[in-house]
Amino acid sequence: VEEQRSRWERKRSRTAKELLETEHKYLEQLDLVVTFFVTILKAKGTLKPAVLETIFGPLESIYSASHVLSLHLERGNLGSGLENFYQNLELYGHYAENLEQANKTLKEQLRKNKSFRRFKKLQETRPQFQGRKLEDLLPVPLQRLHQYKHFLRDLLENTSPDSAEYPKLAKAVKSISEVSRWVQDIIHKRENSLQLLRVQKLLKGQKTQVLTPGRWYIREGWLLVVPSKGEELKRRMFFLFSDIFIATKPCHPLHLLNSNKLACQAVYPLHQCVVDKVLGHTQSQGGLLSLSFPHKTLLLMSSDQEDINDWYRSLTAAVR
Repeated sequence: VEEQRSRWERKRSRTAKELLETEHKYLEQLDLVVTFFVTILKAKGTLKPAVLETIFGPLESIYSASHVLSLHLERGNLGSGLENFYQNLELYGHYAENLEQANKTLKEQLRKNKSFRRFKKLQETRPQFQGRKLEDLLPVPLQRLHQYKHFLRDLLENTSPDSAEYPKLAKAVKSISEVSRWVQDIIHKRENSLQLLRVQKLLKGQKTQVLTPGRWYIREGWLLVVPSKGEELKRRMFFLFSDIFIATKPCHPLHLLNSNKLACQAVYPLHQCVVDKVLGHTQSQGGLLSLSFPHKTLLLMSSDQEDINDWYRSLTAAVR
């Protein structure tokens, strides 16, 4: 037991030391933004208060919370430091929610506001920035949140359950896991919106509405359509979403406006679809899938065994 305790203690003090060292680096990065941007911009009035609030969100409050945590860690008061820290964790969720709008507003101001554009360029040439741009520093709190999760888990694993700090650590780990899930969910939704928007732009015309609330992008790729009569195989681009399956074909390469776009040929709702693997159970080359809809059966083929298996898995999961 004594040996186990000393091993725990060694790992724990190593993690605590690393947490403090990285906290100092993190504070330095936050300090660059707060000191050279937020504080000066507030004083100069280069940006309207609402615009300033949109670009930087709760960054100042995150900086204060981090500053307090580092003071506690320097004194070795991990327990009380964490107690204060997990009360402020929600700030990271709000910061993540605001980040997309923050980037949009920043781009907009750089385009429209000449004095802000000059000010930003000047601040970034300061030696403290070491060539970093404001855009590089804004996502730093979310990167730090990810690091906190690992540090706190390590600390909890190497703390004796009888220790007075154990319940505080356990509570901090629980809080940080919840906020991390919240942030991941925000990032996931944002990435999904970008995928839907990208596919919408790829399609010719506005008839097919891809951007629908609650729809999730799953995958896309080329497959060969096997016709019912003995015609030749047709190569088509397919897009799979959580509720629909879209078949498209390339527009004419010489078309003035749509040469790089795809024409939508059919939209199949998945709630009435039955997926079967016709060929592809063996280790042969490629395979064949059958998709049955109420008024249509699609036979889709690929010469790549792995690809057809992936499609089968994705389609059955989406239908389910």
